[in-house]
Amino acid sequence: MQGERQKVVIIGGGITGLTAAYYLQKEAKEKGMLLDVKLVEATHRLGGKIQTVKRDGYVIERGPDSFLARKQSASRLAKEVGMDKELISNTSGKSYVLVRQRLYPMPGGSIMGIPTQIAPFITTGLFSPAAKARAAADFVLPRSNPAQDQSLGEFFRRRLGDEVVENLIEPLLSGIYAGDIDQLSLMSTFPQFYQVEQKYRSLILGMKKSTGSQAKKEGSLKKKEGMFLTFKSGLQSLVDAIETRLEPGSVLKGYRVESIRKNASDYTIDVNGREKLQADSIVMAAPHRAVHTIFSGWGLFGQFKEMLSTSVATVALAFPEGAIEEDIDGTGFVVSRNSDYTITACTWTHKKWPHSTPKGKVLLRCYVGRAGDEAVVDLSDDQIVKIVLDDLNKTMNITMNPDFAYVTRWKDSMPQYTVGHKERIEGVKKQAKEHLPGVFLAGSSYEGLGVPDCIDQGEAAVQSVLDYLSSNKKEAVHS
Repeated sequence: MQGERQKVVIIGGGITGLTAAYYLQKEAKEKGMLLDVKLVEATHRLGGKIQTVKRDGYVIERGPDSFLARKQSASRLAKEVGMDKELISNTSGKSYVLVRQRLYPMPGGSIMGIPTQIAPFITTGLFSPAAKARAAADFVLPRSNPAQDQSLGEFFRRRLGDEVVENLIEPLLSGIYAGDIDQLSLMSTFPQFYQVEQKYRSLILGMKKSTGSQAKKEGSLKKKEGMFLTFKSGLQSLVDAIETRLEPGSVLKGYRVESIRKNASDYTIDVNGREKLQADSIVMAAPHRAVHTIFSGWGLFGQFKEMLSTSVATVALAFPEGAIEEDIDGTGFVVSRNSDYTITACTWTHKKWPHSTPKGKVLLRCYVGRAGDEAVVDLSDDQIVKIVLDDLNKTMNITMNPDFAYVTRWKDSMPQYTVGHKERIEGVKKQAKEHLPGVFLAGSSYEGLGVPDCIDQGEAAVQSVLDYLSSNKKEAVHS
């Protein structure tokens, strides 16, 4: 028994699945384990939402464009696959919020919309005097009653009032998840805010104290580098680098998993309705709805059918420099729901990421679609581009048509972490451990959407698989 090779199948070739495959194969090689690792991806490319287009000197991201530098798992993986020297940080610049048809600079010292410096908050035109007075109540309001979970909207409205939430916090936070701030779970998205409030009582004072030293450090580096990292050749270059380091023959592209059958001591995976794979352990790195479909006979994944996902689209527009008559001194803006706009945000990519754009050119990247406003994603490319240009012309004067445009739709791609999400996922994983031992869930549907969050989950899945296989081997030896 000790000499038999154990088999692991990873389903889903996004960054989570790639991470799991890479680190599992690395562990097996370094420790001399008899381990076969297969990565199965339904489409004909790896990387999931990470897609980079290179054209005429442009580097255009169709999905995520970067990751937070402070979340180190992505940089660590880059170093593992020889990509660390390709990392570059964004340029720091002004960010704006579009409210009531006007662009307002983001108040200085605000952290995810929470003020930590009084003067910029008092002087900004983003809020009415009454809203500023209401936000000041945070200094005297008691802590929230301890709660398992609540919506982001409920938490922040209580602390800072409706206007601050709608004009600043909501555009920033809901934009990350393309969700409804009054439905999104506080404990699954930003539990640190709840923890700060419970520790310091005042959210404003707590954020100031807990981030003071970091803010000073970042302030001193502000003009040198930003908070985000990407690669000179685009995020897809990380995907490509990982793929080249996977063992030959271990990646199956264009193979759709139809179902999985549990046997006495392993699993049989039906692929494309005709081929079968055997697995001692499985990493499910596919979206939650795919998990429900694949395990349709198992009620424990039934709630995944009801778990919502939002559709969004990114729109990249390339122009000659002279096409923009009214320039903006900044790197982009987010849009308040109170504004009559379809776009939810716009990045001046040529300013934020100078490497992405040839000299004398301009690259804008806009976003459309969010919870409750997804119909635009289903329009034609030409219709979407026209809507985006009409919106942009409300804040700047664009005198030419774009040289080219890329519209990328992500249908049902943004899982919604609604109130109670953390407890629901913990419950599903507990049941899976009992009824489907050796099957592990990982990916953006569960514990974070960002690239580093998905990499973290891939790493955690590797450890879970190794622990499970080791335990099984010991049981087999003793029996």
